[in-house]
Amino acid sequence: MVANIASLLVLSVLGYSGAEDLPTWVLAVSALTLWVPFMVMLRALSKRSGSGSVRRDFAISFTARDLWGIPLGLLSQLVVVVAVTIPFNWLFPSVFNSENVEKRAKGLFDAASGGWMVVLVLVVVFGAPFVEEVIYRGFIQQYLGTSIGKIPALIVSSLWFAGIHFQVAEFPGLFAFSIVLGASFMRTQRLGLAIVTHIAFNATALAALALTQYI
Repeated sequence: MVANIASLLVLSVLGYSGAEDLPTWVLAVSALTLWVPFMVMLRALSKRSGSGSVRRDFAISFTARDLWGIPLGLLSQLVVVVAVTIPFNWLFPSVFNSENVEKRAKGLFDAASGGWMVVLVLVVVFGAPFVEEVIYRGFIQQYLGTSIGKIPALIVSSLWFAGIHFQVAEFPGLFAFSIVLGASFMRTQRLGLAIVTHIAFNATALAALALTQYI
């Protein structure tokens, strides 16, 4: 909550509401404002109640098998999200139409040009997947699982992940994708597969927008 409030305050100070298309530099500043409190608090929690190793306490490790996350992320973006969103589009076409679902990603892509495209890729394709997986799977899902059970923890963390993006049109797809990520974490007990899957998911979205724009 503190991190999200801080990020919104930064947007406000810079003259943006957060609902509009953000210049890439504003996106980067906002992301850092969001991520730094996350990582500082996890570090403090690890030192106070864990082993003192963020990597060990929040299951941050990788193996070659995690490369299966590349096709998994691709399929999640092109098949899972589309399949889950279709019924909502039928029932509520004014909300869950493709334009609304793609609006945020398209706005970020359109706002980036030249060297800023590199910054966009670093933030969206690499930074966000890493930080979000540490928070939502390594921290929230893992530790809720010890108190309320693994399946309820999977559902709660997925609802949290989907809701914190504050995009109604994206909620069903993000929830379904989060279930995929959470299941990957449950199966491996490591974040490697979930992080690679998330990277591939976001990269596929940007690649699709690039193809639409330039071909």
